[in-house]
Amino acid sequence: MPIDPSAQVAPTARIHPDAGIGPRCVIGEYCVIEADTSLGPGCVLEPYVFIKRWTTMGEGNQISAGACLGTDPLDKAFTGERSYLRIGNNNTIREHFTISRGTQPGSVTEIGDGNYIMGSGHIAHNTRMGNNCTIASCVLIAGHCLIEDQVFISGGTGVHQFTRVGRLAMIGGNIRVNQDVPPFFMYSKFEIEPSGLNRVGLRRAGFSRQQTDALKQAYRILYRSGLKLADALARIEAEAATPETLHLASFIRQCKRGIARPTRRGLARTDLVQ
Repeated sequence: MPIDPSAQVAPTARIHPDAGIGPRCVIGEYCVIEADTSLGPGCVLEPYVFIKRWTTMGEGNQISAGACLGTDPLDKAFTGERSYLRIGNNNTIREHFTISRGTQPGSVTEIGDGNYIMGSGHIAHNTRMGNNCTIASCVLIAGHCLIEDQVFISGGTGVHQFTRVGRLAMIGGNIRVNQDVPPFFMYSKFEIEPSGLNRVGLRRAGFSRQQTDALKQAYRILYRSGLKLADALARIEAEAATPETLHLASFIRQCKRGIARPTRRGLARTDLVQ
């Protein structure tokens, strides 16, 4: 796909002849776009954006100055084979953020639709991110992670490789995320701990009182009943079964790294689900 005639390209930008630039795109000064890349309609690249080979982007994405997308993975096992970065539609990626392609030949790093990704952070190889997530500044997401829809990760947080973060989880700032993060809850402390429902996120997502109450009951069963994990999940499925709580149980059953849990001091708190 050549450069569409309706695209605006700054005179100092460098675009490889094999790159595709869709209608109404705006390419700022000193941008570099390598071969085998594709930008959908209406994408805007501010100055000094670098789009590396084998990167594809849907429509309406806004990329701020200094971002570098489709970088070679930061992985000593990488040997240069073709791999991909695929970015969906209507994402905002702010200044100086980097996202790597997959490591294994033919593998993919995927970013969905409608995500807001702030500045000066990194998403590593083979990570999959869903839709409508907010990733704050200086967040580092390691390789092979799964970030489900509507997740909020606050600034300065580091996410260990192969970690899974569930839908509508809200992770506080400067947290070390080294275990899977079940959906719908809030998390705090440097050694990540659950601290209640993500009530603001649930409300903004349009959850009803009944849906929220079921998740509150599931939280209490999971973290405050004293049951073994398998028994807690069975009780959630039997006593608080909604699509959301069943997703919670299914997410936890698929965990291989263990899940974030309260410390003994955290278990004694009375405000966990208020």
